[in-house]
Amino acid sequence: MSEMSRLSRIVKAYDVRGTVPDQLNEAVAEALGAAFVPTVEAERVVVGHDMRESSPALVSAFAAGARRAGADVIDIGLASTDMLYYASGALGLPGAMFTASHNPAQYNGIKFCRAGAKPIGQDTGLAEIRDRAQEILDGSPAPAAEREGTLEKRDLLADYAAHLRTLVDLAGIRPLTVVVDAGNGMGGHTVPAVLGDAKLDPLPLRIVPLYFELDGSFPNHEANPLEPANIVDLQNAVREHGADIGIAFDGDADRCFVVDERGEAVSPSAVTALVAERELAKHPGSMIIHNLITSRAVPAIVREHGGTPVRTRVGHSFIKEEMARTGAVFGGEHSAHYYFRDFWGADTGMLAAMHVLAALGGQERPLSDLASAYERFVASGEINSTVADQHAKLAEVEAAYAAELEVGIDHLDGLTLDFPDGSWANLRPSNTEPLLRLNVEAESPERMAALRDEVLAIVRKA
Repeated sequence: MSEMSRLSRIVKAYDVRGTVPDQLNEAVAEALGAAFVPTVEAERVVVGHDMRESSPALVSAFAAGARRAGADVIDIGLASTDMLYYASGALGLPGAMFTASHNPAQYNGIKFCRAGAKPIGQDTGLAEIRDRAQEILDGSPAPAAEREGTLEKRDLLADYAAHLRTLVDLAGIRPLTVVVDAGNGMGGHTVPAVLGDAKLDPLPLRIVPLYFELDGSFPNHEANPLEPANIVDLQNAVREHGADIGIAFDGDADRCFVVDERGEAVSPSAVTALVAERELAKHPGSMIIHNLITSRAVPAIVREHGGTPVRTRVGHSFIKEEMARTGAVFGGEHSAHYYFRDFWGADTGMLAAMHVLAALGGQERPLSDLASAYERFVASGEINSTVADQHAKLAEVEAAYAAELEVGIDHLDGLTLDFPDGSWANLRPSNTEPLLRLNVEAESPERMAALRDEVLAIVRKA
């Protein structure tokens, strides 16, 4: 397989993701570095990386390409993805974060951003980076710069931690015992700095660490807390330690997942609603972004607190676009990504976790009581079905319900059915696999199960 075809396979809609070294290697990273600089017209760039074994060499190669293209490179070393966004925002520089998030150990990848942590996708520069890099890999010499850029190593961990602490004040909360499962990912690097006393004054938090050792082979469990099997250790530890809360981070620590004092999962929709309420207290009357598979409790709670909810398609690019377009103060996704205007519109799991800790520690009730106010409906979770023809199945489901009186139908993202009793179902196609993804919500477990099974019967009918 040629280098050319390799690149087209690993440059996705919003990032680079591939296996090392057959798809992503030092030659590819160097070409991408050389292509990145002219595309974003950068004189300086900032780079960071996760704990994967392949990351340091890939970063070095990328930096070499960027420097040959004339840019000075600031290397912040080990970082969570939101720490790289902090660096991009605070320094006003374009950035590249080397991570494959929760993908298995043989993967690595790159998330690019422009200055101020503005995202880069296929339509906003990533296709151009890919094409320039392909030309270099195919033998065209990279344009020669007048000077080779410099390389500076800089440790921004304390600055990142201090910045987050200015956004959420945890100093005055009641003492909390917090179990944190870093999944051997970058939370093991950032949590001691932000929530502990590794870099700053101690907070009234007793941190019980799980899997804080940085290990890109993920020896304990996959670093994807949305999969129930991956939070079992966290749930058990919360019960064992009598903790007030449990928090799990994914591999690059840009997502966080919360469990209550009983070890029960707190829905990301409930976290979205809780954080939205707090952000609206700071910024009254603001807009809040939510994707269309978050609970209907989210827009209801936003309105109750004087805000304006804005519904988007699923996917971080749509949230970030709407954040920029509307000036919204906060956005949440059911995948446990949380976006903040105060954080350059970028997503940060750490800041979301801090909001939950502040809300919990600012009153006396346990988290299960606090969260119950934000969990008003029963959700199915996402259910995947393999289908031969996604569009034909969507049409079949729509036809089955179109004749019903008062069923609202929209096509913002796949097919959404809204029923008079407040229940709803969304069925949307995967962009990468022959799957349809179903989410259902209703006021009772019985109604949710009945609607779920009804739609699935159509989807899975041969």
